[in-house]
Amino acid sequence: MFTKRRELEEPDIDITAFMNLMIVLVPVLLMSMVFNHISILELNLPDLTGAQTASAEDNRQLEVVVREAVIEVYYPSGNLVKTIDKVEATDDGKAARHDFRALSNALMEIKRRLAAKSIDKKDVLLLSEPGVTYQSLVSTMDTLRSAKTVVVAEAVDVELFPEISLGDAPKKGGKS
Repeated sequence: MFTKRRELEEPDIDITAFMNLMIVLVPVLLMSMVFNHISILELNLPDLTGAQTASAEDNRQLEVVVREAVIEVYYPSGNLVKTIDKVEATDDGKAARHDFRALSNALMEIKRRLAAKSIDKKDVLLLSEPGVTYQSLVSTMDTLRSAKTVVVAEAVDVELFPEISLGDAPKKGGKS
């Protein structure tokens, strides 16, 4: 009458194979990860309000126009200071590129002239043509923000024009 029931024992789950997979998979995934470095640039839109709060000298606009073949520096707006041609292609297969060292030298000269007049100008208007590469635009922004110079036998970064506004370049024959 009384039937004796056997209690069924739950079999143990064998997770050895799963643990082996995790031991191999985790280091492989960690080694294949790509760590990205993201930089954020703060850019300003040109002021369209026409506010005339500072002196006429302070309101003069420094413009750098990046074209496919040249970089043009205007200060004040409309007065060409320097035209910088591309550096020629080299024998080792590198294509012609913009001469950012010459741009840096021109910007440092403008900064020196402004400092001699006790003007602390930090803003610049960067204008680019549609065909300019992204790398050229970023390298130009880096050049506009700071320059390397030697002070007491030590290379230091000097702030040039960190407040960058972006815009479209006028047509080649047009007014800047």
